[in-house]
Amino acid sequence: MSTSTSTLHHTATAPQPYRRHDAPSFWRAPFAAATYREIGFTVTGLPIAVFGFVLTVTLFSVGVGLVVTALGLPLLALLLSWARGLGALERQRARTLLDSETVAPAPVRPSRPGFWGGVTARLADVAGWRAVLYQVVMFPWAILSFVVAVVFLVTGWVVALYPLYQWVFARYTPWPGYQLYDFTVDGVRHQYFLSSPLQIAATSAVGLVLVFLTPLLVRGLTNVNRLAVRGLLGAR
Repeated sequence: MSTSTSTLHHTATAPQPYRRHDAPSFWRAPFAAATYREIGFTVTGLPIAVFGFVLTVTLFSVGVGLVVTALGLPLLALLLSWARGLGALERQRARTLLDSETVAPAPVRPSRPGFWGGVTARLADVAGWRAVLYQVVMFPWAILSFVVAVVFLVTGWVVALYPLYQWVFARYTPWPGYQLYDFTVDGVRHQYFLSSPLQIAATSAVGLVLVFLTPLLVRGLTNVNRLAVRGLLGAR
């Protein structure tokens, strides 16, 4: 009698970036939930970036200034631990709002026990220093992304919907429509109002162009965030 045994082999594979759905088409993008999740990422990212940048720079400056004392190294270790925590938050935001999965770096494991063993392990943590770098280099990008995304989103929809509220100017102001400019040259006053049907239609068309270009612009901005999260906050 012969018996056969089978061995179950488990092959470990690294998690791959995923998307809950493909990027919406050009014509559907202004109304797609994915677009507004990306806009939400840029909008919520600004206060987080400001908070992270200020605390990171403060801890780093004070820690380096006190490095000759017994307090400097623990402060720098605290900075690295703090930066790792913010990095985890950014990976979660990227997963939830950008459909981008990033593998977390391995936890810090001190090679010797005690308080100073933990401090020295933190100071040697490359992933922690990369998280610190992320807080610094992505701060100006968060400001740029917030301003560009909000300006294009609001301007596009306000201008595109002008036909729905253009009557307000004629009824409640002395203007026949939205006043585009008003200046005087050599005693001659120049005014331009968006009041005729052709002007109203052209204004709305310009707004629609902005509405459809905004998702492409926001996708380009958040692609930089996707790369930065994977490159600076992911496992190596």
